[in-house]
Amino acid sequence: MAVKDRDRFSTATRIRLLGEQTAARVYRSQTKRQARRSRLTSRAALLALVVCTLVVAMAYPIRQYVSQRAEIADLQREKAATARRVEELRDLKARWQDDAYAEQQIRLRLHYVMPGETGYVVVDPDAARQSRTDLGAAHRPWYTNLWEGVDKADAARSEQRR
Repeated sequence: MAVKDRDRFSTATRIRLLGEQTAARVYRSQTKRQARRSRLTSRAALLALVVCTLVVAMAYPIRQYVSQRAEIADLQREKAATARRVEELRDLKARWQDDAYAEQQIRLRLHYVMPGETGYVVVDPDAARQSRTDLGAAHRPWYTNLWEGVDKADAARSEQRR
């Protein structure tokens, strides 16, 4: 029996020693984990600080970049519209080089007639009654308005000389 008690005692001792060693390992690993956690936390804080600094530093240039891209897009649209307008004006210039087109426009806009032709102006009776009371510049031929403007300018200048 003494041998059995001694074996039991020695097994119990071994288990106790194993428990103490395991506890020491767990304690060491916990302190290392805590040390790593605190190190990771400070690293994370530093990383967050660097990221925030970069965001703040890049905010203005990014805003400038976006506004400049919008301005470039506006200018490109304006350039395309101007190019279309230039093309339209070139077409119009080419049409004015044609004598038939020029004659047509002169007849239409200036009420010219060719030698030997008789020009007629058709007046709406209702409009004629109104125009008698209110004869505006829009209802008269362009040359009448031109000479009336010259007369008014001459009259104004004559009054200034007096």
